[in-house]
Formats: sequence, C-alpha cells, structure tokens
Amino acid sequence: MVSMIDRYLLRYFLAVIDQGNFSRAAVHCNVSQPTLSAGIAKLEASLGSQLFHRTNRRVELTEAGVALARHARRIEAEFLAVERDIQGNRHISTLRLGVLATIPGEWIGNFVARLRATEPDQRVELVEGRERDLVERLMRGRIDVALTILRKDDGRLRQEALFSEGYALAMAANHPLAQEACIDGADLADQPMIVRRHCELLSETSRYFTARGVRPFFPARTTSDDRALQLVRAGLGVTVMPDGFRMAGVVRPQLLDFPFVREIGLMVAPHGDASALLSGAALRTLIETLEARDDM
Repeated sequence: MVSMIDRYLLRYFLAVIDQGNFSRAAVHCNVSQPTLSAGIAKLEASLGSQLFHRTNRRVELTEAGVALARHARRIEAEFLAVERDIQGNRHISTLRLGVLATIPGEWIGNFVARLRATEPDQRVELVEGRERDLVERLMRGRIDVALTILRKDDGRLRQEALFSEGYALAMAANHPLAQEACIDGADLADQPMIVRRHCELLSETSRYFTARGVRPFFPARTTSDDRALQLVRAGLGVTVMPDGFRMAGVVRPQLLDFPFVREIGLMVAPHGDASALLSGAALRTLIETLEARDDM
C-alpha cells in the first residue's frame, strides 16, 4: 500500500520535469543535488515505480512518471489555492503556453497586449518550439497548452481546432513577378531563395521545386521568420511561408499546384483540465485575437 506522499517530494518531482535535469531542479528548490536525488529515490520507493529514465544528458519520464505528473500538478495547484485562501492573497494564475515557432509574432504580440489590457492578473509564460518539441513538453507536463499544428492521427492529447491556412510565396513588392496573382514554380528557376529552417513543409517545398527543375542559390538560411521577411523585403530572395505572415513591402502571390494546408489549434496537456483551460480568460483572449487576425 502506498503511504502518504510528502508535498516536498512532489515539488522535487515537478522541478525535475520543469527544469529538465536534477542539477537545475536542485537550484530551483534551493537544496543540494544529493538531497533532491535522495528525495526522488524516496518518492520512487514509496510508489514502487521508477519515475525517470536517467541518462548523462537528460531525464525523461517513464510511463509511471507521466501518470504521476498529471496528479502532482493538480495536487500542487490545490495546495497553492489553500495557501492563498488562508493567507488572503490575491489569486494570480499562470498559463504556460507553448507557441509553434512558425506562428506569426504579430499574432502573439497582439494577444499579449490584449490580455494585459483586459486581464492584468493573468500571467502567461510563453515557450516557443517546434511541433515535436511542443508535444513532448505537453506530455511531460512542462507546458499546459500549445498553439500549434493539429494532426488528425494524433489522439494522445485533447485538441481544439481554430482555423486552417495555406502557403504562398513571399517576395519583395518591387520584384519583377510581384504583380502576378499566381506563379508557376518553374518560373522561379533563376531566383535565389531564403531557407526557413523551421518550416514544417521544408521537405515538401524542396521536392516541389526539384520536380520543376529549380535548383536555386540559397543566400540565407534562418530560423527566424521575421528575419526571413526582412531579407525578402530587401530583395535578397523569395521564400514560401504560411499565409498569415505579412509585412509592408512584401507581397504574397500564390504558388501554382502547391495545395498544402495546415490546421492550427490548441493542444492541452494530459495534466490539464481541458474545459477549464479552454474557457479561461487567457485562452478566450487568444482565440478572440486569432479570430481577428485578418484585421491585424
């Protein structure tokens, strides 16, 4: 039979998840690493299950660890709620929101501005990452919700679809082809191209142009979509981007026979109360901001 679990052990456990390793977790908890390691070992012994796979570089949750993380988050939240009620402190909640790296920064900036104006007591911790990184953080309990691409074949997490968007070219407004509404990829054979390293369609885009005999010069490769737009506007090259990216001096003609679409929505971590999160002030504000994205 499992004995009562001390709160400090759960806090050690959650710190390892949030900080990524034992040494940073120990600093976060203001204890020595041997003390924290001994606490985790005590927790594992009381539960009769290993909670982490330990390697030299990182720690990963076991299946038992994932299950405990869901309960530990709720238990810690209840402890904090009781402390606030007893001490009479004003409630300030924090939403840990993962954001896909290829979501336009303007959308997120407008969301934060709107949230600060309407819900000043709602804190948000923004964590940027690639699609796979965000799913991993959700599964490990390191973020609560992610604004990301939804995949129909991924049923591990609660999903809330928001909108779909396609992809188009981005080129300088003074480019010779800038007045065309739709451009055949073959017509870009002599055009330099900016590589967006975080693009989720990088392989598909490469195959599209290769099939049309286009093997361009790549004057820049970047993980920053804002930088990619700046370089496009400066005339360094063209690129392919989701429809939501806009910048003065950059036009967005369609690419002929490039039918790809991405579905954007919210994914909720296993430890989270999906209904409560989706109806909360922060995500309501995010959804309202994204609904108005065409007016930005």
